[in-house]
Amino acid sequence: MYSGQSIAITGAAGGIGRAFAEKFIAAGAKVAISDINTELVKKTAAEIGATPFTCDVSSEDAIAAFIKGAEAANGPIDVFVSNAGVGFPDEPGRHAAGGSNESWELSWQINVMSSVYAGRALIPAWKKRGQGRFVIVASAAGLLAQVYSGSYTVTKHAAVGFAEYMAIMHKGDGIKVHCVCPQYVKTNMTKGMTVVEDGPTKHLEASDVADSLFAAMGNDEFLVLPHPVVKEYFTAKAANHDRYIGGMNKQMKFMDKGHIPNL
Repeated sequence: MYSGQSIAITGAAGGIGRAFAEKFIAAGAKVAISDINTELVKKTAAEIGATPFTCDVSSEDAIAAFIKGAEAANGPIDVFVSNAGVGFPDEPGRHAAGGSNESWELSWQINVMSSVYAGRALIPAWKKRGQGRFVIVASAAGLLAQVYSGSYTVTKHAAVGFAEYMAIMHKGDGIKVHCVCPQYVKTNMTKGMTVVEDGPTKHLEASDVADSLFAAMGNDEFLVLPHPVVKEYFTAKAANHDRYIGGMNKQMKFMDKGHIPNL
């Protein structure tokens, strides 16, 4: 399905982004990967057979340059995966508005505006072509909440909202949109956490998330839930919001402080 297609992925020097790249390459696609870490993205690209780019996704100019470079290398982009993301704890403050202004602003730029910048660069051409796929890697925290990280929860909700808005606005233009919302995955972002190896909320491998994305793309499904239990939680939340808030409040009592910085 993706043989010969041009794919561009942000935040792909490791973790979920790398797993996506490997999956597309195995399918015969031409893949451009970017990351803010130049040395690491070059190393990853050499290992998996991708074209590397350095990109600070908080910059619209950098996003535009990555897209231009990827298209020069591999042709017009068929699939763009907005994967780069960051998470910060509420500390100092330990309240809903805690965290520094810098952490809130950086979360907004990377978790939300990077997708807006990419969409701005890609959608006009895709509308003319009558096709294109845009993937936003959000989080289960974009549907539910991540306790002790207001900036992460709020911006991931916004990421889901933008993905949904894009899907609505451009369904008639032949543009497919997919929003990936996993719970915990074994990546650098969760390093240091106690790994859950079994059950509906177990920590997945990055390759599991890639498999879920490919399955959803094959069925043209908007919402990608590598942890199916998230759908149950989200449905329960919609059915009784007060009960959901109460349950999440109780969850705080069981969180180990050592987990908080590793969102």
